[in-house]
Amino acid sequence: MKIILLGYMGCGKSVIGAFLAEKLQIPFHDLDQEIEKETQISIAELFQTRGEIYFRKKENEILKTFLAKENDFVLSLGGGTPCYYNNHELLLQEDVFSIYLKASVNTLVSRLIKEKAKRPLLHNQDEVSLKDFINKHLFDRNFYYHQATKIVTVDDKSVEQIADEIKALLA
Repeated sequence: MKIILLGYMGCGKSVIGAFLAEKLQIPFHDLDQEIEKETQISIAELFQTRGEIYFRKKENEILKTFLAKENDFVLSLGGGTPCYYNNHELLLQEDVFSIYLKASVNTLVSRLIKEKAKRPLLHNQDEVSLKDFINKHLFDRNFYYHQATKIVTVDDKSVEQIADEIKALLA
């Protein structure tokens, strides 16, 4: 089974994905890391030097490559991945089990305010503008995120609780 985790940046896709994959004893992949591996450039640098359109095309190519694989895996997507190049439709394939890790705006702000330096889209945000930014993004992306097979709320839960919840949904 191809388990795909999607959701806004900071919702825990990479941490939960790695934990879940270990629990299920299948490989874990992070789409952003796969893009960095293939291009030999960091995501932040890709955005700066080649632009978002180049990045989104590369993201789509690598996602398609992964979904064409025969083996089981857990893949965490970038926050915007489902919203471009009809990627959300790729997640509707029969052998794909997609999970939207839903976090509240307050949870996302408290997590992301600490990681602004690592996030190209957040560099110049203070807490108030960050909250507005996330609210607007979530509104814009809501349709795409809700195309997922299942929705799991992550607020006030441990990584283990969330992984157990996902595992129960797979049964």
